[in-house]
Amino acid sequence: MDIWDIVIKNGKLVNPERESVVHCNIGISGGKISIITEQDIKGKEEIDAKNKIVCPGFIDIHAHIDGDIGCAKLSLVQGVTTTVGGNCGGGPIDLKKFFDEQDKKGFPINQAQFVGHSFSLRERVGVTDPYISSTSSQIKQMQDLAEKAFKEGGVGLSFGLEYAPGASFDEVIELSRVAARHGRLVSIHTRLSAPDDLDSLREAIKIAELTGVSVQISHLVYQYGAGVMSEAIELISNARKSGLNIWADSGMYTSFATHIVTSVFDEEHIKNFGWEFNHMFIASGKHKGQSLTEELYRSMRNNKEDAVIICFTGVEDEIYEALLSDYVMLSSDTGPSPTGNIDECHPQNAGSFPRFFRKMVREQKSISVIEAVKKCTLVPAEALGFSNKGRLNLGTDADLLVIDMERIIDKSDFSDKGRPDAYPEGIDYVIVNGKIVVDKGQIREGVMPGKSIRVV
Repeated sequence: MDIWDIVIKNGKLVNPERESVVHCNIGISGGKISIITEQDIKGKEEIDAKNKIVCPGFIDIHAHIDGDIGCAKLSLVQGVTTTVGGNCGGGPIDLKKFFDEQDKKGFPINQAQFVGHSFSLRERVGVTDPYISSTSSQIKQMQDLAEKAFKEGGVGLSFGLEYAPGASFDEVIELSRVAARHGRLVSIHTRLSAPDDLDSLREAIKIAELTGVSVQISHLVYQYGAGVMSEAIELISNARKSGLNIWADSGMYTSFATHIVTSVFDEEHIKNFGWEFNHMFIASGKHKGQSLTEELYRSMRNNKEDAVIICFTGVEDEIYEALLSDYVMLSSDTGPSPTGNIDECHPQNAGSFPRFFRKMVREQKSISVIEAVKKCTLVPAEALGFSNKGRLNLGTDADLLVIDMERIIDKSDFSDKGRPDAYPEGIDYVIVNGKIVVDKGQIREGVMPGKSIRVV
């Protein structure tokens, strides 16, 4: 009898491609799924799933980990085996150097990367003012850098247009054409100017229409979850019906987190959205745990304090409305604190995926287990063009989870109520590339099987 590296026995296997649930055993060898059978099999390590869910590891299509190991561990314990960084126009530009360094030192989970426009590429070519447009010469330089990043394995191009309000539509189109030529995805944090600004979404759809590029609308609930979600979903659905390849990702919270020094927290922007200072919570730095006041806001902005602010806004029901559409993927928007402390963060860093399964599958019963798994695995894999991730087939990468649907729960909370970095419960095992990294809900320290995903 063959002895496999790892065997998962007695599991309810959720196959997102076949949309099926079967009772089977899985054998893993060489980092791949080697056998799926009803027969008894033996392994060097064996996991008794005890009739729990076994499914592919989650792909978090919108994150900001970018090599931060503390942040990666919080994604790992909530079932994320592949993270996609470089979102919202940020992240590293020299992707070969980034990937080589990550692979050399090891990482808990797999990493794919967008190359970012609105911070990274613009700043590299000398556009340090977010309120001005790039020149034709600077656009050409950014195109060349994007070409290089795609040749080095970048999965796509990201725009953070709310962070670069001066970026011209022409520069966005010209860069998107480069992504289209390479068949890469374009991720867009839309150019939002007010809570009901649907023209920003129409702009993103126009990019797909003019260039033929595949577009992913970033964190839908943070952009359109303050009263216009139905209209936003209708716009995207109609665009898809017209033949445009448009996707979206969305999270499980209405309160978003970003840096106080960005244009999102410009005084005029705050007024346009009707945000109140006492609805903005300081998550990191020397003022951690305080709500903003006008005086503190001005002081922090004037001193350019690099602190994360959580803005409490939005309509909770629109979280769930967004995620009912079959082209909307679950995402976390996770990112590290400027201080490097993993407890100085938004609870989304540790809670997004278990919260989704707890609230929408178990409590609301608004979505089935199969549909939920599909949103977190196969749908992002297809949007990104990954053939060996997000699937449960012979020969695919052994990124796997064992989930107890009766126990799964997010334990993270905002720091004035609990710990934003608290581990969830119910995600009992996480396997990355054939290695057990989470064992009975706890991380096996020093196990670093994650690989860089270089798209060719």
